[in-house]
Amino acid sequence: MARISYTEKEVELLARLIKSEALGEGEEGMLLVGNVVVNRVVANCDIFRNVRTISEVVYQTNQFAGVGQPLFNEPVSQNEKDIALRCINGYRNEPPRTPYGLKILAQMLIVQKRFMEDYLEDIKNIVFITQG
Repeated sequence: MARISYTEKEVELLARLIKSEALGEGEEGMLLVGNVVVNRVVANCDIFRNVRTISEVVYQTNQFAGVGQPLFNEPVSQNEKDIALRCINGYRNEPPRTPYGLKILAQMLIVQKRFMEDYLEDIKNIVFITQG
């Protein structure tokens, strides 16, 4: 079942964006671009509040550099359309749930903790002067 509603023209539009944004990035990169578009259609936040279709997301001002490229206006392959449909039908890139993926997550948290500790150490000797 599709995550969002779409037309055949929008599948082609999404495929064109995927191609122009991530042609050299391989299938995973292309899937990630499609995933961004679908997430924005679904999102309900300040930036994407009035964006409810693939067309509205793709043509939102200053969002995708690929829209202004010549490659965006070229025909797409069946593979690029299939990638667009995979995204529309629910492909989501989630963090890996493997021991290796968990190790990476743990390393990221350790780096963040060290940064915060260093930051707090730097600012603890700052004297704040208030007017009284």
